[in-house]
Amino acid sequence: MNNKKTVVLGASTKPDRYAFMAVTNLVEKGHSVIAIGQNTGEVAGIKINTKQIPLSNINTVTLYLNPTRQRDYYNYILETKPKRVIFNPGTENPEFYQLLKANGIKVEVACTLVLLATNQY
Repeated sequence: MNNKKTVVLGASTKPDRYAFMAVTNLVEKGHSVIAIGQNTGEVAGIKINTKQIPLSNINTVTLYLNPTRQRDYYNYILETKPKRVIFNPGTENPEFYQLLKANGIKVEVACTLVLLATNQY
């Protein structure tokens, strides 16, 4: 199994949220997950960080923040230098796509849950 170190940005402890399902599914599929959200808590044994903690060797950042909320994380994500950023439904942000591409980071407009379910993650 290919373990892709993933940051879930916009993580939530609410089971009805897609970010919650993403953390759960990533863990079930054996990926190492770093969860960052507004509120502390735990999902599938993963602690949710509320601060922009230093990161390294990140394969994927999957976004569950609307474009306005993403602005606070532009520099953080660029400095993290992930291989790709997944924009889940509702997070589409052409302004950020350009910034990422200019920095050599792959942009994927997709649903993390669908990618995992169809083994395309």
